[in-house]
Amino acid sequence: MTAEIIYGSELAQEIRQELKEEVDSLREKSISPKLSVIIIGDDPASKSYVKGKQKASNKIGMDADLWEYESSISEQELLEKISELNNDRSVHGILVQLPLPDHIEEQKVIEAIVPEKDVDGFHPVSIGKMMTGQDTFLPCTPHGIIVMLERRGIKIEGKHAVVLGRSNLVGKPVGQLLLNRNATVTYCHSKTKNLKEITKQADILIVAIGKPSIITSDDIKEGAVVIDVGVNRVDGKLTGDVDFESVDQVASYLTPVPKGVGPMTITMLLHNTIEAAKKINQ
Repeated sequence: MTAEIIYGSELAQEIRQELKEEVDSLREKSISPKLSVIIIGDDPASKSYVKGKQKASNKIGMDADLWEYESSISEQELLEKISELNNDRSVHGILVQLPLPDHIEEQKVIEAIVPEKDVDGFHPVSIGKMMTGQDTFLPCTPHGIIVMLERRGIKIEGKHAVVLGRSNLVGKPVGQLLLNRNATVTYCHSKTKNLKEITKQADILIVAIGKPSIITSDDIKEGAVVIDVGVNRVDGKLTGDVDFESVDQVASYLTPVPKGVGPMTITMLLHNTIEAAKKINQ
């Protein structure tokens, strides 16, 4: 068999068209969804990613401010800027691009953003509500993965989902979202023993561990749904955590890298910002 490829890039375009129509409708009611992004330092990858967020926002008619600071900015100055944006009623979503310089405490910055504008879904209040199945802003990459599965009609309820990776950004939250949809969830990580025995049980395998081609066709069962979240650069090319060519022959569904999960992350950020604008202007 050959897997059906889930192109997140195509699905993202479809959803962004829906979001554009929603923004147009909100503007008719004098509501202009607005995202404010803060970036610190000169990391090329972060700058490219932030520009992508700004471009995607503008394409659907949404306002996006970009606040750029030198890496020498003090933690206090950054917190003051966040406070200013918290109090600005024209701003509906606030995002601070990670990672931050060593002298700035990441968690303190995340918690400084009011939950009503936490469109990244990282605030402890947002995480707590997600854990208990309440309405909240969901972390963008995990949410994007769930939307990919649901839009493709892939059943989650009753399935055994295995998550390879336990990061706060992807692994932990995506497992919780799968659990909230009645999957049976197993987490695996660098200390897991007999890894292959577990991954071969997965109906749905989410791979987010940051090791190129760590999962091959030998690690999955026939017909599994495989979502590759990894982004690695090998010999100048982007590659995932899954050995695409071999897994393609065994899986029923498979995401590529690039053009897989990545475009869905920004799309869910746009979705969250629009939802924030609607809630703030209720």
